[in-house]
Amino acid sequence: MPSTRPSLRALVALSLLTAALAGCSGDEPEATPPAPPPDAAKAITRSLDARVEAVRDADADAFAKVVGGGGRFRDAQQTWFTNLTQLPIERLRYRIDPASLVRDGDAYAVTADLTLQLEGYDAAPVTTPARLRFRPDPRHPARFLLTDVEQSDPQPWDLGPVQVREGAGVLGVFDAGSVDEAPDLLDSVESGIASVAAEVPYDWSGSVVVYALSDPEFLLGLEDVPGDQPGDLDAVAFPVGESTRVALNPRMLDQTGRERDRLVRHELTHVAVGAHDDTAPVWLSEGLAEYVAVRPLAPEDRRIPEVALQAAETGDGDLPDDDSFNDEDSEAHYGLAWWAVEYIADAYGPSAPWQLLDAMAEPDADPDRVLRAQLGLTTDELAGQADRMILALYDRS
Repeated sequence: MPSTRPSLRALVALSLLTAALAGCSGDEPEATPPAPPPDAAKAITRSLDARVEAVRDADADAFAKVVGGGGRFRDAQQTWFTNLTQLPIERLRYRIDPASLVRDGDAYAVTADLTLQLEGYDAAPVTTPARLRFRPDPRHPARFLLTDVEQSDPQPWDLGPVQVREGAGVLGVFDAGSVDEAPDLLDSVESGIASVAAEVPYDWSGSVVVYALSDPEFLLGLEDVPGDQPGDLDAVAFPVGESTRVALNPRMLDQTGRERDRLVRHELTHVAVGAHDDTAPVWLSEGLAEYVAVRPLAPEDRRIPEVALQAAETGDGDLPDDDSFNDEDSEAHYGLAWWAVEYIADAYGPSAPWQLLDAMAEPDADPDRVLRAQLGLTTDELAGQADRMILALYDRS
């Protein structure tokens, strides 16, 4: 799938709580906030270290001691704490950029990198920048309290309450409106992992993080997705750091059965293939995902969109290029791409589609030349062979 990177969004944007202190008489000087410690960067680092330690220890009291701001912000931070303590955290760390430290009265703003790695799921730590705001604790001026967060590339646990459930090789992130579907979905993903592992010839972890939320906020915030309309997608696989995660559209939560299982296997294929298809044409990447997704189904259950059959009947289509693959004819394109791969596997052997993918992944490879060299076909000739297979199997006229 194309790289997806959510845009910068505030986890919580809140006006800071300010106390107005007035003297008892005109003769008394106006009260001033306590002076911050001379080394604010070190004090902020200590506060963030304490925050991390509290999460690791699941110590809510210790976490609350380094959070300030108003009530809404503290509530949001408590939600974040509850979310994080459900995750299998291998690594969690903040690292501030001292050069970014800015003083505003008795408040300080600083840029920090948040590093998080999920044990068993992330191939490497995921680091994202955040802009943090602090104030010294009035009772303990040497202690800095976090009062505001702007988180780059927020994940569901940064946006609201989540409920985490785990299966064999799958970490499911749900919310209150979707968690009842967790058992069925986890079963589907577990089965899908086994099916995909049997088909995809690349080494991969055999594990995946799946976001299955009833709230569409996270999905709708994804960018660079197929068709550029995330709400139109049933599901999408997208990179987070060096790993690939899957987000399910809320409308698919209660769509149990063969079709959702097929969808799950499609997205898991993208997870398993990983970066191997980064430079391949979209028709091959998506065609392979469909090809793998239908393997467990009986031939009579391998449904194709009606528009794909109609397109095959006209017989004048080429394989779609990357720019047009996900346009208004995307359903027909997915069907054609799938059967292009089916033809390659049928005519040249089941390893041929993967060999083609590997050849197209070579530096500076030209996909059309590779196709001609590997199979002796042009894209329109391959499309014609795919059309003929579609008509032979699906045309009932």
